[in-house]
Amino acid sequence: MTSSTSEAAGPLPPPRAPLGPQTWRECGYLLSSWPLDLVAFVYVVTWIWVGALSSLTVIGLPVLALGLVGCRRFGAWERARARSLLKLRIDEPSKLPLRRGAGFLAWLWSSLRDPVGWRTALFFVVRLPWTTITCWLTVVSFFVAWPALPWLARWMTNVDRALVRGLLSPSDELERRIAELESDRAAVTDTASADLRRIERDLHDGAQARLVALAMDLGLAKEKLTEDPQAAARMVDEAHGEVKLALQELRDLARGIHPAILTDRGLGPALSNVAARCAVPVRVTVDLAERPAPAIEGIAYFTASELLQNVSKHSGARHAQVDVWRADDRLMLQVTDDGHGGADLTAGSGLAGLAERLDSVDGVLAITSPAGGPTTVNAELPWRDRRKGTSR
Repeated sequence: MTSSTSEAAGPLPPPRAPLGPQTWRECGYLLSSWPLDLVAFVYVVTWIWVGALSSLTVIGLPVLALGLVGCRRFGAWERARARSLLKLRIDEPSKLPLRRGAGFLAWLWSSLRDPVGWRTALFFVVRLPWTTITCWLTVVSFFVAWPALPWLARWMTNVDRALVRGLLSPSDELERRIAELESDRAAVTDTASADLRRIERDLHDGAQARLVALAMDLGLAKEKLTEDPQAAARMVDEAHGEVKLALQELRDLARGIHPAILTDRGLGPALSNVAARCAVPVRVTVDLAERPAPAIEGIAYFTASELLQNVSKHSGARHAQVDVWRADDRLMLQVTDDGHGGADLTAGSGLAGLAERLDSVDGVLAITSPAGGPTTVNAELPWRDRRKGTSR
């Protein structure tokens, strides 16, 4: 009996928390949703009321457009709350598809047609009655139905998750694709600006400077024509040589923009021409029964050209190989070398720019370059019909 009594009087097991961290976060979401939704609901109703009253004046449409911009802000805050408290994976929708410098009317029309803003306004109008119920039900459950609160909170926040996904997430794959294209467009714009600056620098430092010197030499030759014909003839001969050099520089520059051989004969001869100028012996194999779209063909050409420049400058290779072929609706490009390896997309080199350029047309760049080599770079581009511009 004594033993039984001592066992009964022994230490109790440590208490366990009735609510886990996720339940506390869900309760916090439920309690904070009602006041926030009330503010957003008042904003939406006031905005629509003011917009309707002013619709007969010139400020009516701008008021509606600005109200939709505000709805987008409310939607961004709600998505952030859902990600933080409900651990809901949800993407941000795309920005307004408005080009820079398009003007006030273009901004107005684009804002009024914004589906994200309108869905957000609908979200706060629809959800206020629900959050009014769930907020007070959560408060009552703390005092009346404490053991059932975890299940109740999970059920109520599941409804919120469905509403957020249905009305505040990107509506379809098109919106997500627009968001991706916005970042790709920025990368392509930066690349184009860098190319224009390079062309301007090459013209200024190369052909333009040579042509200015040529004009000065011809002017001096003209002055000496009557006084010293032999000296004038020598100066004209020198000017003739300068003209040849200037023409060669202009040809090289034009080849860097878009080589005529690529337009006339395709990737095979164009890449063979690039390989012939490479400091490393290069073998080129192009297995294409037909040609891809000009834009894809140009990107493949400049990708291979830049990769071969990297082989010449940085790899220390003795041999390189370029292979081009078609796989279903993709154009495949592979450049390999037997150099010392170590090429890295994340090292801030030109390879990162190449990857961005390919990504802008749904292409992929993959690099395998262990220390000691060899290096293999695979580029994959969409195959698009030259006549229709679509994949086949």
